[in-house]
Amino acid sequence: MQSSRHNLCFLLATGSVFALSLLAGCDRGARPTLVGGTAPDFTITDADRTVSLSKQRGQIVLLNFWATWCAPCIEEIPSLEALQKQMPQIKIVAVATDKDNADYAAFMAEHKLGFDNIHDPSGHSNGLYGTVAFPETYVIDRNGVVLRRFIGPQDWTSPAITEYLKKL
Repeated sequence: MQSSRHNLCFLLATGSVFALSLLAGCDRGARPTLVGGTAPDFTITDADRTVSLSKQRGQIVLLNFWATWCAPCIEEIPSLEALQKQMPQIKIVAVATDKDNADYAAFMAEHKLGFDNIHDPSGHSNGLYGTVAFPETYVIDRNGVVLRRFIGPQDWTSPAITEYLKKL
């Protein structure tokens, strides 16, 4: 009897510690460290042009990190295209992180995207944001402050997202 009571107490204590660690982990993930801070600046030059994030100040920016080998990223592109048409005042800056220049060039030749896209095979820009899983998108306000982070593909024309963006 005492042994089973001891085991029960041990299980309850272990379960409580586990539950508290899960809650602490959720708290850390609820507000990523970049949210509320200044968006890390970068300048990328690829075969076609140079893009500096700081030059986008004064506009609401959706900074999207993606890759051509990422199926969810490809799935999300039509939604980004639709958002750009629906809300041309939003500046979409998509940064492709492909290591292979040929894959990126082939994709871009096949798909004429209606928003700014730049190739960063070094991964420097997404490294500044700590992005390792794609797609990942940051909403940056006119002053360069990160307002929100979206992980995974989104329906960018959903009423919840468009209403949020209209209020900025």
